[in-house]
Amino acid sequence: MTKNLSSKFLVRITIAIAALGYFVDMYDIILFNVVRRKSLLDVGVAEGDLLNIGINLLNWQLVGMIGGGILFGILGDKRGRLSVLFGSIILYSAANIANGFVTNIETYTILRFIAGVGLAGELGAGITLVSETMKPEERGYGTMLVATIGVLGASFAALVSLYFTWRTAYFIGGGMGVLLLLLRIGVSESSVFKTVKDQNIKRGDFLSILKNPRLFRLFIQCIIIGAPTFFTISVLVSGAPEFGQAFGLKELPGAEMSIMILYIFVSLSDILCSLVSQWLKSRRAAMFIFLGILLSGMIAYLFFPAATLTGFYFRIALLGFGIGIWAVLVTTISEQFGTNIRATATTSIPNFVRAFFIPLSYLFKQLIPSVGIVDSAAIVGIGIVILSAIMIYFLPETFGRDLNFTENIHQQAANKIIFNEAKSFENTPGR
Repeated sequence: MTKNLSSKFLVRITIAIAALGYFVDMYDIILFNVVRRKSLLDVGVAEGDLLNIGINLLNWQLVGMIGGGILFGILGDKRGRLSVLFGSIILYSAANIANGFVTNIETYTILRFIAGVGLAGELGAGITLVSETMKPEERGYGTMLVATIGVLGASFAALVSLYFTWRTAYFIGGGMGVLLLLLRIGVSESSVFKTVKDQNIKRGDFLSILKNPRLFRLFIQCIIIGAPTFFTISVLVSGAPEFGQAFGLKELPGAEMSIMILYIFVSLSDILCSLVSQWLKSRRAAMFIFLGILLSGMIAYLFFPAATLTGFYFRIALLGFGIGIWAVLVTTISEQFGTNIRATATTSIPNFVRAFFIPLSYLFKQLIPSVGIVDSAAIVGIGIVILSAIMIYFLPETFGRDLNFTENIHQQAANKIIFNEAKSFENTPGR
């Protein structure tokens, strides 16, 4: 009885710390988007260059997240999930505080890159730890709480930016990170990881994912599935003032209010999408449903533009409701890969999803001169949603999967159990 109570308490603490970590993580990832105009104007950027330079700075942050995702993912499989949680928070908290002192674009760019490296480790390590700690049939509820509480950090960033200067907003983010670091001292390592660590199994080999056709296919599928979410956030919502101007709104929407509304509905959507996944006992079905909602939101936003500010924010809310796919996706990622490369995959994939915005943003910017900002967003946004749906269709279902398995990366193939399981999925149409 005492052991059961202790186990439940450990699970709850793990979920709470992972959720608060993701809260701080999302605060900083989104903070740049909401203070983009204020901060860039303050360091001397011309009004006409705000969108272009803002996207360039965001891209440098995303480059940092690619490197950080690989680095912290490998570290999570070699040294443990907790090492990532501690290391990442130290790095991005320091970068956050330093961001509050920038006076030129060059320094701003370097610090956003460093912040990106630090931000890369938080979500993947937290989801991996929670997934390995909980029972298979209850796992979705735990990751739902992590994602739901975490995304509210984005709304908090928008709220803070409304009442504080952009420099103070960065200081607040760094301070929250330091406090979180102190709370994590009592968290225990995953027992699943401890079991694999005690065995002579190669861990954290990122190249093995690239060399193994099955693992590489899963890796690419998960990246493309998540791509529409970050494109929506970084173009349609962060660019709210520019789109409002293109739609001819008399009163332009603010990026801060747009981000805050978006993430309030993302948090609600995270809960509902995760519950649908649990009720239907299918990750794929839930992602299909909410990707459809996101597509509907894009169509309403771009092809049926609002005539009023209220109508514009209503469309932002619909976009946010579709982004709930993210909570189920990160759970699915942790279930697709064996324990010895789970942190590597679960930490790196969300950052590759974000970094996939780099080529998408390039295409978006290249199309603007010929078709305009609205049609450019429609071509890229709707195109990536369709591609995402195709990837979900061919993704193996993982609901209820036991995570106590490893990948035989020495032979660049999954172990016998997982190989047979993957083969059965591949022979089933639509799975």
